[in-house]
Parts: sequence; C-alpha cells; structure tokens
Amino acid sequence: MPRLLGEIMGCQACTPGAGSGRQALHDGVALFTQYMSAERIGAIAYDGADPADDPQWRLSGARTRAEYALWCRHCCGMACLQMVLDHRDGHAPPLLELLHGCRAYGGYVENADGQIKGLYYAPFADYVRAEHRLHADVHPHLAAAELPGLLADGHLVMASVHWEIRRPDLPAPGRGGHLVLITGHEHGLIHLHNPSGHTPGARRASLPMDVFESFFAGRGIALRMR
Repeated sequence: MPRLLGEIMGCQACTPGAGSGRQALHDGVALFTQYMSAERIGAIAYDGADPADDPQWRLSGARTRAEYALWCRHCCGMACLQMVLDHRDGHAPPLLELLHGCRAYGGYVENADGQIKGLYYAPFADYVRAEHRLHADVHPHLAAAELPGLLADGHLVMASVHWEIRRPDLPAPGRGGHLVLITGHEHGLIHLHNPSGHTPGARRASLPMDVFESFFAGRGIALRMR
C-alpha cells in the first residue's frame, strides 16, 4: 500500500492545507528527464542530435533504440509522473513502462501515418487514478494565480508550458505544448522541474510569476494522494 505523499520524504507541503497563499514548497522532489542522458538535451533540442544515439537509452525501459527515439520526445508528462511517484514511494517505474500503461487508457494515440497525439489529460487522469492510486484533477482552464492554492492544498501540478521555458531570459515564442512539474511557490516565484531542461538551472528553475505566465497555456493536472 503506498504511503501518503510526504511520509517517506518528510515533505510538509504534501499535507493538504499545510501551505499558505505565500509559500508552499515540496521538499526533496527528485528530477527525472524525458531523455536518459540529461547532458545531451541541449544537443537534441538545438543541434539536431538524434535521441537514438543516447548511450543510456535502455534505462528508459524501451525494448529498442528505435522505440526510445520514437517516444522520448513525447514523454515529458511521463517524466513528471515519475517525479510524483518517486516523491511518494522513493522509486518510480521506467519511463516507457509508464508510457505504455498510459497508452492503454488512451493517453497517447499513434495514428496510422506514425503521428503521435497526446498527452490527453482525461485518459491520463483515469490511468493514474486506477493504476497508481493518485488523486488527479484535470484543469482545462487554470489561471497562474490558482497555482499557489493548489500547491497549498498538497498538490503537485503538471502544467502546460511552451518548451522554450528552458530559456526564460528570451521572450516566450508561444504557450503550451510541453509539461513541467510545479513543485512550489514562495515570494512570487514559481518553482518547477523541467523534464527537457538543457542545463541544471533549466531543469530546476524558479521563475517570477509573470515570466512563468508568459509561457503557460492555462491548463494542467493537479496530483496528490487520495
């Protein structure tokens, strides 16, 4: 039986109501990336490097390099799920194991032409409720100002942002298309773990609310234990 969020890590923010409108920080959330070799993310994102060349691809749980290369670009949500499960249990299933479990619920769809669609939020929520005993609330319309309240109520939040949030010093080229895990807020800063961050600072980032909001699509999934 999984322990309550925070019991294994001593995370006070995992207790509903333990946070406040000013501060709620989830301590000890491990970082998982959607690419097995984090130091290669910059080359993949900006230099056209092939994910299939990742020497650590087997850690993903993929059966072949080709399977890893096909799916890893779409696994930001699964890496966020790994972070949540690891925070609760002290370990998490491999990336591709989670992905195939989610696919069985319709969270991802591979079309006949090979095009991949997803992550679809409602099937994902069904999956994590049924298979991982997480409480999941889909928020199709979520204001950035609502995030502190969700965090204060014990949630970790998967938020849809533009992938270029990894370079917040540049103007946001859009909103949405990528998922990051919101782990806390304090004094106007949003703390997040980015599965495709290309530097250590991009992977564990703290951004002013207005900067975060410029990349944020206004939707996400709030997760915590039942």
